[in-house]
Amino acid sequence: MIMSDTELLKKVSELPENLKEELDSYIDFLLQKYAENDSPKKPLRFGMMKGTFIISDDFDEPLEDFKEYM
Repeated sequence: MIMSDTELLKKVSELPENLKEELDSYIDFLLQKYAENDSPKKPLRFGMMKGTFIISDDFDEPLEDFKEYM
Protein backbone atom coordinates (compact mmCIF):
# COMPACT_ATOMS: atom_id res chain seq x y z
CA MET A 1 0.00 0.00 0.00
CA ILE A 2 1.47 3.32 -1.04
CA MET A 3 0.77 6.11 1.38
CA SER A 4 0.03 9.62 0.15
CA ASP A 5 2.21 12.52 1.26
CA THR A 6 -0.72 13.93 3.20
CA GLU A 7 -1.23 10.71 5.14
CA LEU A 8 2.46 10.49 5.88
CA LEU A 9 2.63 14.09 7.08
CA LYS A 10 -0.38 13.51 9.31
CA LYS A 11 1.33 10.52 10.94
CA VAL A 12 4.57 12.43 11.39
CA SER A 13 2.74 15.37 12.99
CA GLU A 14 1.33 12.98 15.61
CA LEU A 15 4.79 11.78 16.70
CA PRO A 16 6.47 13.12 19.84
CA GLU A 17 9.44 15.45 19.24
CA ASN A 18 12.11 12.85 20.08
CA LEU A 19 10.69 10.45 17.47
CA LYS A 20 10.48 13.23 14.90
CA GLU A 21 14.21 13.81 15.38
CA GLU A 22 14.88 10.09 14.99
CA LEU A 23 12.72 9.99 11.86
CA ASP A 24 14.56 12.99 10.45
CA SER A 25 17.89 11.19 10.91
CA TYR A 26 16.50 8.04 9.32
CA ILE A 27 15.19 9.97 6.32
CA ASP A 28 18.63 11.56 5.86
CA PHE A 29 20.18 8.09 6.01
CA LEU A 30 17.79 6.75 3.37
CA LEU A 31 18.34 9.71 1.06
CA GLN A 32 22.11 9.30 1.30
CA LYS A 33 21.93 5.52 0.83
CA TYR A 34 19.83 5.69 -2.31
CA ALA A 35 21.71 8.69 -3.74
CA GLU A 36 24.90 6.60 -3.60
CA ASN A 37 23.21 3.68 -5.35
CA ASP A 38 21.97 5.90 -8.18
CA SER A 39 25.35 7.48 -8.88
CA PRO A 40 26.97 6.29 -12.10
CA LYS A 41 29.65 3.70 -11.55
CA LYS A 42 33.05 3.93 -13.14
CA PRO A 43 33.52 1.28 -15.82
CA LEU A 44 36.05 -1.42 -15.02
CA ARG A 45 39.25 -1.18 -16.98
CA PHE A 46 42.03 -3.73 -17.36
CA GLY A 47 44.89 -2.84 -15.02
CA MET A 48 42.98 -0.32 -12.92
CA MET A 49 44.10 -2.04 -9.68
CA LYS A 50 47.78 -2.05 -10.67
CA GLY A 51 49.98 -1.03 -7.77
CA THR A 52 47.31 -1.41 -5.09
CA PHE A 53 48.74 -4.65 -3.69
CA ILE A 54 52.04 -6.50 -3.72
CA ILE A 55 52.64 -10.24 -3.97
CA SER A 56 55.83 -11.32 -2.23
CA ASP A 57 58.54 -13.17 -4.16
CA ASP A 58 58.07 -16.33 -2.06
CA PHE A 59 54.29 -16.46 -2.64
CA ASP A 60 54.42 -19.93 -4.23
CA GLU A 61 56.85 -21.40 -1.70
CA PRO A 62 55.54 -23.99 0.80
CA LEU A 63 54.55 -22.59 4.19
CA GLU A 64 56.70 -23.39 7.24
CA ASP A 65 53.60 -24.51 9.13
CA PHE A 66 53.00 -27.42 6.74
CA LYS A 67 56.56 -28.83 6.56
CA GLU A 68 55.75 -31.77 8.84
CA TYR A 69 52.91 -32.82 6.51
CA MET A 70 55.03 -32.80 3.36
